[in-house]
Amino acid sequence: MNNAFVDFAVQAALVVLVLLLVLSSYRVWRGPSPADRLQATDAMTTLLIGIIVVLAMVQGTSMLVDVGIALAALGFVGTLAVSRYLADGKVF
Repeated sequence: MNNAFVDFAVQAALVVLVLLLVLSSYRVWRGPSPADRLQATDAMTTLLIGIIVVLAMVQGTSMLVDVGIALAALGFVGTLAVSRYLADGKVF
């Protein structure tokens, strides 16, 4: 594959991911309900993981992938805790 094409694709992916992150942050800030805000927060976590993985590709290091995996685990637990709080009014 052409190296210039790969560089362009990585840069385009970063731009799209950051744009979607900004749109999701607006949804968190102005969401009509707590459930919508939770969904947007979960989307932001997924987008951040995507940005971290693309940056790991650019830098050629695998340490950032480990950070992305840890963020995915924490995001999952956080989503479960907040959704249970919204449904039942208690976390544990």
